[in-house]
Amino acid sequence: MKSLLAAAGAVWALAGCTSVESVSVNGSDIAANGEAVAVIQASSLGLTFLLNTFEAVPSDLDTVVNKLLISEAKAMGASKVDLKSASTTPRHGIYSLPALLVGVPSSTAVGIAVK
Repeated sequence: MKSLLAAAGAVWALAGCTSVESVSVNGSDIAANGEAVAVIQASSLGLTFLLNTFEAVPSDLDTVVNKLLISEAKAMGASKVDLKSASTTPRHGIYSLPALLVGVPSSTAVGIAVK
């Protein structure tokens, strides 16, 4: 039973976690360059080992902005995204010390889908 739980935990940890939340909005209620379709927030958690040297599950701005945020906007019928904010966990210098053995970097981006 313990080995089954350990295996399930390992699979869960290696799977990473991505999340995309969106809400449709009235184009006249949101100020944007074009007609606003939705507000979208994309988040991602990764998994790294040994001071962020080995990346088992990627979580970076490229993944969050290009693969999650923009693809969700296009699926909602938008032609472009007005990016409002984007952030990721720093991985170099003193910021890598909390990830001495295992690190869980996170990235997030928020944008307005525009027609």
